[in-house]
Amino acid sequence: MQFRDRYKDFEKAGATVFGVSRDNMKSHDEFKAKLELPFELIADTEEKMCHMFGVVKNKIMYGKKVKGIERSTFLIGADGILKAEWRGLKVPGHVDDVLKAVKALKKAA
Repeated sequence: MQFRDRYKDFEKAGATVFGVSRDNMKSHDEFKAKLELPFELIADTEEKMCHMFGVVKNKIMYGKKVKGIERSTFLIGADGILKAEWRGLKVPGHVDDVLKAVKALKKAA
């Protein structure tokens, strides 16, 4: 929701924001409407992007080993090259760190 709340700041800095998860588009559409998200959500139901970015991790849930996704953020430049990444992130302050990196990237261009 912090990315939603700061979305205009990301747009002003020249960034495009996407959310990605393994959920299907119906689930994404409901989630997007419920939280009033101004950015697009990508359905990675086959986990291709998840594996490409290395975010699929084994986790223990209720004493059982399950496959989960490590919450992460990736900053990709206009040239398509990964510029920064945040893995296993904590929510407080994260959106500010990402916006700062986006602005620094824009200044360097």
